[in-house]
Order: sequence, then structure tokens, then C-alpha cells
Amino acid sequence: MSAEIICVGTELLLGDILNTNAQFLARELADLGIPHYYQTVVGDNPSRLKQVLAMACERSAILIFTGGLGPTPDDLTTETLADFFGVGLIEQFDIIEDITRKFAQRGRQMTPSNRKQALIPEGAKVLPNPTGTAPGIIWQPRPGLILLTFPGVPSEMHRMWQETAVPYLKAQGWGKQIIYSQTLRFWGIGESALAEKVAPFFHLTNPTVAPYASQGEVRLRVSARAPSQGEALQLIEPVVKDLRQIAGTDYFGSDTDTLASVVGQLLREANQSVSVAESCTGGGVGSLLTAVPGSSEYFKGGVIAYSNDVKVSLLGVKSSDLDKWGAVSKQVAQEMALGVRSRLATDWGVSITGIAGPGGGNESKPVGLVYMGLATPDDRVECFKYNFGRDRSRTSIRHQSACYALDQLRRRLLSRFHPAQV
Repeated sequence: MSAEIICVGTELLLGDILNTNAQFLARELADLGIPHYYQTVVGDNPSRLKQVLAMACERSAILIFTGGLGPTPDDLTTETLADFFGVGLIEQFDIIEDITRKFAQRGRQMTPSNRKQALIPEGAKVLPNPTGTAPGIIWQPRPGLILLTFPGVPSEMHRMWQETAVPYLKAQGWGKQIIYSQTLRFWGIGESALAEKVAPFFHLTNPTVAPYASQGEVRLRVSARAPSQGEALQLIEPVVKDLRQIAGTDYFGSDTDTLASVVGQLLREANQSVSVAESCTGGGVGSLLTAVPGSSEYFKGGVIAYSNDVKVSLLGVKSSDLDKWGAVSKQVAQEMALGVRSRLATDWGVSITGIAGPGGGNESKPVGLVYMGLATPDDRVECFKYNFGRDRSRTSIRHQSACYALDQLRRRLLSRFHPAQV
């Protein structure tokens, strides 16, 4: 049997609050080796919460609730649970004392509405809240079913989970195994294309392999269940090795690696440097590079050459080429890359010029057209042309452009300094 996360709050359904509680609990359950297959968000409505409960009780052994434990009329989680299982609510004097003390520490007086938080279902145990005024409950309303409730405030919920819920679940025999995952990250290949290459791996049961994509990047999550992280790694490592071999240079890193951090590591190993000249990305490549600690070792700087005058005066782009080919062109991208490499005295120069939209495009040069230049240490210059499509947002085109530029640099660094991996 598995666990299920049920988050209560109309504000979650309206999108007013980001549901970070579900993300936190999902990771914590994985660390305990407790599988969970369902997450539900339900508004502050007793009848709908009961409908969710009816389904959850049939398919899960641990139900974890967040939200709906406050003093206001729409905080109905505890009352609804008691009503669903047909038991009464009992006022806990210890909870009233705790709430009164916390209000006094803040120089305030407890209001009558806060007494509501001292009501817990008959047979339930209090799940203490060290910082807030809304305690949770630990309850086994029937054999084989555990209910845990938490307030919606993340900081309160995190502490209650770690200090009370985790020890309780372990004492009940849960958490004897862990679920450990590694995430492989890919760029330059679509999700469907990668899925076709590695399709046989999706049928594995332990470890499991699952794909997902985000903003141009494709990821494969490899997860194993085992008594320890070391044993899980033994299951994962041969699968990861095979996946990396199949993907080749489309694989760029794992877990917290980014294109910028991988590029930085390759430059550091080669004792080389890079500079950037950016037009439509407005400093996006430089921002990604400088987000990596220690990037000053290999990133010397950049020029945001948004206007043609700046392209000419700071990067040495020829006015005649701008007149003939336009700012968004192979010729200008190449001259920008060579110019920034020369002026900043770096080994590599990267440039981007394009039309990010939503306006400014035409039939011959539509929105989404981007040229990237790459000047190499041996005075050569390459150019890459992309058309990201006029249906993408300006933000998406700029982000994709910056990432593809870093990816091309990564591939050239691998080819030059790690040919065995290519």
C-alpha cells in the first residue's frame, strides 16, 4: 500500500499560492521509501473533501493532509475527517494552554475562534506544532489506515513532519527502504526522439526509468528502491551507463548540473576562457554563466550589442554587412563572435543575434529566427541557424537561444578536449 497527499485550500485551486507542500512531502516520502501514486488538491468544501476521502481510503494506507487547520470558518479539515468516520470532536485542554502561551509570548490574547484548533477527533493523537497555533493529528480511524494532518504554512509543516511524523512512520514499520533517484539531463534532442532510443528501459521495474521535458531540456529520472542509498546506486549505475552511451553527446549532465556549469567545468579543465556578444538575448548567456560560482575563472565578460551602432563601435561589425545582410544574419553573428573574442582577449567568443518578437519579423526573417556565432581559439568562426517558431513567447525564444549557444560551445569543447566522449 502507498501514501497519498491531499492538499486542502481554495487558494491553491485559484493559483494564489504555489503548492510547495506537495513537492516537499513527495521528496520526503521517496527518502523514506514510501511509494505514493496520487496527489489531490481540494477546496475548502466538506462534501468535496469527503468525496476525495472516499477514494483515497480505498487505494492508500497513509493519507497526508495539509491545510484547513486554522481558526477561520473555512478551516474544515479536522471537522470533516471526524464527520466522515462518524466520531465526535474532543477539546484538548493541553492545546488551549499551548495556544494561550504562544499568544502571550507575542503580546497578544487568544481569541475565542482559536479554541476551534483544540478540537481533535475522538481516538486521534495530537501532532504537535512547535511554532504555530494549529496542531495536527495522527489518527488510525480503522485498521490499516493512517491519517496525518498538517497546517498549510510550509515552515510549520516541515518541522512537524521531521520532528514527529517521520519518527512515527518509522516506528510503524514504514521507511525500511528508500527510493533514490538520479536525473540524467539532455539537450539538443526532443523528448519523443530520446524516448524511442531508450524505449526498452521504460519496462524496467527496479530501477525504473521515466522521461520528462522542460523548456527545451529533456530528462530521464532513474529511480531504485533499496534498503540503502549504496544498494540503490548499485542498481542504478549500470542503467545510467547504458543510457548515457545511447544518448552520446546529447547527454550533458546529471542532477543539479546545468549547461552553464558543465561548460564552465570544461573551460576550467582546459584552462580556457570565453566572452559573449549578445543582441536579442540581452545578457541571457552571461547571466547563465555567472550564475555558476567561480565563473570568473573562465568567463571574462560580454557586450550587449542591441543597437547596430554598438555592434559596429564595440565589436567591429562592418557597417556594409549590416546594410547588406541585416543585423540578424550569419555574417553579423560571425563578426560579433570574432569581435568580442578579440576585444576581450578570450579563447572562445559566442554571439547571438535574432528576432525574439512578438513583432519585428517578416517573411524572410520571421519571429524566432536566431543566428549564433562561435569563434574558436584557432581563429575560426562557425555559425548556427535556428528557427524557434513565431508561436513561442519572447521569453522562451530568448531562453532557448541562450541555452543552445551554451550547448554548441559544450559540444565543441568536448570534441576538442574529450574526443573519446564524442
